[in-house]
Amino acid sequence: MSLLRLRTSRLACLALAFVSSFANAARPPGEKPNIILIMADDVSWEAFGCYGAKDYRTPNIDRLASEGIRFEHCYSTPICTPSRVKLMTGQYNFRNYTHFGYLNPADRTFGHLMKEAGYKTAIAGKWQLNGLYNKLPGHDDPMRPGKAGFDEWMLWQVTTGKGGGKGGERFWSPPLEHNGRFVTMEENQGKYGPDLLCDFLCDFIERNREQPFFAYYPMVLVHDPFVPTPDTIGDAPRTHAANKEPKGAAAQKENFVAMVEYADKIVGRIDAKLRELGLAENTILMFTADNGTHTRITSRWNGMDITGGKGGMTDMGTHVPFVASWPGTAPKGAVYPDPIEFTDFYPTLLEAAGMKPGGNDPVDGRSFLPRLRGEPGNPRQWVLCHYQPYWGKKPGQFVRDQRFKLYRDGRFFEVPNDLRETNDLSKSDTGAKQRTELQSVLDKCPPAPKGDGQRNTKDRPTYPDWMDLVD
Repeated sequence: MSLLRLRTSRLACLALAFVSSFANAARPPGEKPNIILIMADDVSWEAFGCYGAKDYRTPNIDRLASEGIRFEHCYSTPICTPSRVKLMTGQYNFRNYTHFGYLNPADRTFGHLMKEAGYKTAIAGKWQLNGLYNKLPGHDDPMRPGKAGFDEWMLWQVTTGKGGGKGGERFWSPPLEHNGRFVTMEENQGKYGPDLLCDFLCDFIERNREQPFFAYYPMVLVHDPFVPTPDTIGDAPRTHAANKEPKGAAAQKENFVAMVEYADKIVGRIDAKLRELGLAENTILMFTADNGTHTRITSRWNGMDITGGKGGMTDMGTHVPFVASWPGTAPKGAVYPDPIEFTDFYPTLLEAAGMKPGGNDPVDGRSFLPRLRGEPGNPRQWVLCHYQPYWGKKPGQFVRDQRFKLYRDGRFFEVPNDLRETNDLSKSDTGAKQRTELQSVLDKCPPAPKGDGQRNTKDRPTYPDWMDLVD
């Protein structure tokens, strides 16, 4: 072969490799980033290795943190529906939350936002937002996820709960609803719900790799019942009966650990799919959780035993993990002390999509997109929890920063040194300056929730037009 032909052949190979690489990347980094938001169910910071967990192995989430960003101070509300409504609409619960298990179909969600921005949108996992528990109008509408801004969905608890003939649990042989079609337990016989949901999302990612996409994954893991995963069930029958948890606390904890570790494996599968398709550098992948761990679970962390605080307003009920990965853009191994709360995700998505806030967009959050780029940004100084569950838990209201926490009733705690909130500092001079600053926020808030927050509560006040508290 002549030297000229050899050089020509090499150039052709290089060009082919470049074209193949470009095609595999689908869209070059710098365009609208894809966004995947994963939210685990009922698990807090003490269950993840990157936050110091001792009882759990979470290598995939830990790697995302070591290669991206770990936020030390992300806060939700203590149970699932208030957190999910807050996250999806970017609004404090005092504006729009009225019933457990319900998202008002008139509310604008981040699904609507991303669809309007030109993204393909999908949701998989736990829905539980049709108003089933109170038989609210439209509770039996199988198309509600689509009306909430999602092009595609595979979900548990859209039109039926755990009972009611067609209903059932979310793990083994689960009933699911796929784009309006009910998929029965019999059709999913022997299959594991979290795997089905992950398969759906990976397929969605692959089919839409050449355009911007937004996937929201409110996981069904690791909510009770605490049952075996595919890694621990062994030869036991994988029927719907496998959703019955064991009675002993040790066996329940063992299953819970396995569920946390399987949730980590699923996060790893989604990240691997992005890397396989050459999409990782143009995708923001975020992982968080909706509230604290179940109160039946105790975990070892930082030399102490942490009992789950789901349903309560202590750190164990409201402090959640938040890890973000954006290879090539996010600083590697960053640990940020910024306060983040669930109202902040909506404006972050808005900015990432290249959109300007409109009259229908919420005002309660602050974008942390600059922080994902390693820029100073404009982090908030406090977070607010307005908690009225309407689900048999004690309501309340607090505002806090990284160190101090002030309740509307005057109780004041230095949380890092008092996770269980046993030492009320309201009569001391400790943190006097911070207490004054936090009180100034509470003075601008609507009234704290009253009553006992029951399912059948008659008076459900909201304050949709309350002033902007953040800016």
